[in-house]
Parts: sequence; C-alpha cells; structure tokens
Amino acid sequence: MATPQPAMMLPRELIHDTISLSTKPTAKIHYTFAAGKDIQYDAPILVVFLNGLMSDKSSWLPVMSGVIRGKPESFPSLLAYDRYAQGMTEDRDPQDQGREGGFGHDVADVVQDLNHLIMQIAQDKMDTKPDQLQLVLVANSIGCAIARLYAQAYPASVTALLLLDPMMANSNFDWWPNPDSESFDPKDLPPDVTVEVLREQRAKFAAIFAPDVVNKEGLDRRNLADLLPYSDRPLLAVKGGRQPLLVVVEHDPERFALESLQVSRKSDF
Repeated sequence: MATPQPAMMLPRELIHDTISLSTKPTAKIHYTFAAGKDIQYDAPILVVFLNGLMSDKSSWLPVMSGVIRGKPESFPSLLAYDRYAQGMTEDRDPQDQGREGGFGHDVADVVQDLNHLIMQIAQDKMDTKPDQLQLVLVANSIGCAIARLYAQAYPASVTALLLLDPMMANSNFDWWPNPDSESFDPKDLPPDVTVEVLREQRAKFAAIFAPDVVNKEGLDRRNLADLLPYSDRPLLAVKGGRQPLLVVVEHDPERFALESLQVSRKSDF
C-alpha cells in the first residue's frame, strides 16, 4: 500500500495510471505524470522522481503539485512511479521468479526498467523520441544510487541530478565503532554512550540498512558497492558545450535523528 499522506487537492494536470513495460508485459507499474506546458528549451524536459526504499511516489506528489502551481502556465513534464512491489505497484518484478528468496533484481535491473519506462512515456505521453529528451533526475536515498547508475549507463540523456540525502552506495553501512575490534577503546565514546548502547545501536542499524537485509520489493543491494565503487563517479557528460548541473542536499541532522529513532522501531520495510 502507498505511504499515507496528508489530504491535499492535487492539480488536475497530474494523471495517475498504470503501464506495462514492453520488456515485462505481464506486470504493471503505477505512475503519476504531468505533461509539460510551454517550456521554451532546445529539447523537451522530463523531470523524473526516484523513490527511496522506505517511501513511494506519493511522497513526491506535494513536490510535483508545487512545481505545477508555482508556474501553471509553464512547467516541465513530471514523472513519478512506484517500482515493482512498492507503493501502489502490486505486481512483483517478473524476473524475480525462481531467484533466491528476498533477493531478486538489483539496481542495474531497476535502471534498465527505468529506461524502458522513460522511453514509453516519451513516446506515448510526450510524443517525443527518447533520445531528444533532457532528463532531470530528482532522487532520495537509494533512488540517488539509481540516478547515478542511470547517468553512467545513459550519460547523453541526463542533464541534471538533484540528490536528496543520498546513500553511500560503496559502503556496507558499518559506520559505528566496533566494540569487538582490537583497536576499540571505550574511552573514545561520548560520556553518555556506553558499550551496551553502542552494541544495541549497531544491531538496530544493521537490521535495517545492511545490504543483505531483505526488503519488500525484493531489491537486492548486495552488489551495490560493486556497481558504484566510487563516491565521485560517474561524471556527468557535457552537453551542447554546457556543464551539467549536480546538486546534493543532505538530511537535516535533527529531523534525521528523529526519523531514525522512529524507523529503528520498525524492522519491516
């Protein structure tokens, strides 16, 4: 089910529908789309919103609504979608059948699905050839890894990336000091943190974020560090003599602490 959101009136330009990818015709993906209006650029712009693991496309609806209402006479095309077995997309990824329980498709597979989705949306909803699009990818959490890998696979199509609280794709998320390490010294801990608290926090964090933890959509993250081994790559391509735009926005530390506390009480995502 979709993440509950505060009741709000959505602009009529936002259309909700389902689509079957030509490569996976037996499953449907739920998406929200708004056709752009009167944008005077060299090529049509499509802004694609990419979810994290713990949220779905409903979290982008206020943003999409704000873009439309901010300048209703002129805005780019907007697209958000729920990946397989996420949010309002009930169908699982067909290629997961027969794979190891809980570990199906990986981020590289998601990138291929995203590319097919963009191609079909461009042709069916925008009457545009996919290679003529200027893509702006707006992503959160693991969606940022998807955006980075997409830019690596299709560098000529990505004009800009906006990465909101991106995850460290080349990390196993074992960031906390290990009390079982020979180099560990309890004296290095803050005054209000005990070894017992440290062990508890390490266990809770690993139970949620470790790459080998199963998630509802069956997205296998165990090879993510191999897919994106460097934090400063891929480099975005120069298009038409203009440098690409990259913006990274970190999470507000106080809000992140509160959300982490709330999430740590729920191991199922």
